Amino acid sequence: MKYERIEKAEFLERPNRFIAYVELKGEKETVHVKNTGRCAELLVPGARVYIQRSTNPDRKTKWDLIAVEKGQRMINMDSQIPNRVVEEWLREGNLVEYVSLIRPETTYGNSRFDLYVEAEGRKIFIEVKGVTLEEDGVCRFPDAPSERAVKHLEELQRAEKEGYETYVFFVIQMKGVKYFTPNMDTHPAFAEELRRAAKAGVRVIAYDCDVTEDSIRINSPVKVVLGEPILEEAAEPVVEWFRANKRDLPWRRRMDAYRVWISEIMLQQTRVEAVKPYYERFIRELPDVRALAEVPEDRLLKLWEGLGYYSRARNLKKAAVQIMEEFGGKFPDNYEDIRSLQGIGNYTAGAVSSFVYGIPKAAVDGNVFRVVTRLLADPEDITKAGTRKKIEGLLEEVIPRDCPGDFNQGLIELGAIVCLPNGEPKCGECPVRSLCRAYEQGTQLDFPVKKKAKERRIEKRTVFLFCDSTDVAVRKRPDSGLLAGMYEFPNTEGFLDQEEVVAYAKKLGLTPVRVKKLGNAKHIFSHVEWHMHGYEVLVDELEKNADGDMIFAGKKELEEKYPMPSAFEAFTSLMTGKRKR
Repeated sequence: MKYERIEKAEFLERPNRFIAYVELKGEKETVHVKNTGRCAELLVPGARVYIQRSTNPDRKTKWDLIAVEKGQRMINMDSQIPNRVVEEWLREGNLVEYVSLIRPETTYGNSRFDLYVEAEGRKIFIEVKGVTLEEDGVCRFPDAPSERAVKHLEELQRAEKEGYETYVFFVIQMKGVKYFTPNMDTHPAFAEELRRAAKAGVRVIAYDCDVTEDSIRINSPVKVVLGEPILEEAAEPVVEWFRANKRDLPWRRRMDAYRVWISEIMLQQTRVEAVKPYYERFIRELPDVRALAEVPEDRLLKLWEGLGYYSRARNLKKAAVQIMEEFGGKFPDNYEDIRSLQGIGNYTAGAVSSFVYGIPKAAVDGNVFRVVTRLLADPEDITKAGTRKKIEGLLEEVIPRDCPGDFNQGLIELGAIVCLPNGEPKCGECPVRSLCRAYEQGTQLDFPVKKKAKERRIEKRTVFLFCDSTDVAVRKRPDSGLLAGMYEFPNTEGFLDQEEVVAYAKKLGLTPVRVKKLGNAKHIFSHVEWHMHGYEVLVDELEKNADGDMIFAGKKELEEKYPMPSAFEAFTSLMTGKRKR
């Protein structure tokens, strides 16, 4: 779009929405302001403006305000021009191919949309919004409350539901901005309706413009942030901080899908330092998908021994078999296929997708919950599925497309070593402290909000180390339920005294020679606590007389062959002389 009859002037004042005074060649002139928005940050005394002479000799106000300089940026202020430049851009073959009809100002329901387009059977409504409000490279709309704009969004949603293709097109009437976001400060109802419209299928797009003193033309797409601008602002400093401060971890040294997958499953419910030796041992013995798919379950569980939550290990093997059968032995390289694997949820699929393949999917674990909820001072309960879904959506909107893995890992790393739980976070070391609402309010420790879990059920158990001079009795647990398929020392509910222990041993067909009281132990599962009393029971001819379900293991077998859960660690260490790492 090209203007004619443009003159340069100096802005003086704006007495009302419709006119302003400028100085032109030493004379004070009255100009018509087409843009009735506030534009207070643009129209400041002394600003250089560009005005157009009217061709109508009878018009009282002979000038129109077209553009203004703000620092080094030229901003077009003509509110009547966005529709025309979008129409011009569409006619050049942009956005929609094979356009057969473009009709301005078309009525639908109780609204008139700016453009109606037809193209090869597609019927399209486009509502155009000109944007002039900019601060630090961020553009917002509107700069004043606009009930009419809200009404348009409601009608667009109805049109979308009735089969039309619908767009809100924000024309950024300047060049070189960072992103666009709805103006929550000025008109939160518009921002909320815009989010609803996007969820309903209305396409929300923004483009900046090449602007000169006498022209304006659609240029390039601009990122749209409908959720939380704080997260958009945090992306770059988080990535830069991560690249400078990331820890040297074994699974980061060779970033392939298999290794990332194994590490992420191990890291669930387990500290990084505790995982390192288990990871290295596991990878040495099972270096790829095929080896994992073929490993016997008892050996797999032995490799996993001490990490707990043994269903994770079984699911690893099931997923490895699935990869061999469904994906030809190659770890899948897209989010949906990764998510389809046994035992993989949104977090792990997002981690592998982003870390390895550069796919912009969120990876929300406990660390990320903590960082994000503190940044936003978000009061929602993180145990609710809806909260996870919301935060995943907010993050996926702002994930840098050129480095999604570094962004996700940066959030995780921040939560692991800076934005700490259970005590004072290290806010002085945080790269996004200046953006953090919780820090600003002094409420860091109030987030994340997590509904108090039900109190764990306490179970009392008596554990027996039935042994002779060389072996100790173990047995395999059932294939389902708690610690399914693992090996354990025989045990029973309740706390037994020595007489009851002797009676219990005889019931199993054993002949106790000596009973020795061992120390007590406790193990915490997610929903239950075992409080255990232990007894070492020396018996005569252990294997000959013992119950048929028992297996008799020597010290070496106990260490290398039979996977014993960490619940029995206090008693296992008595037999092997070693404590698990």
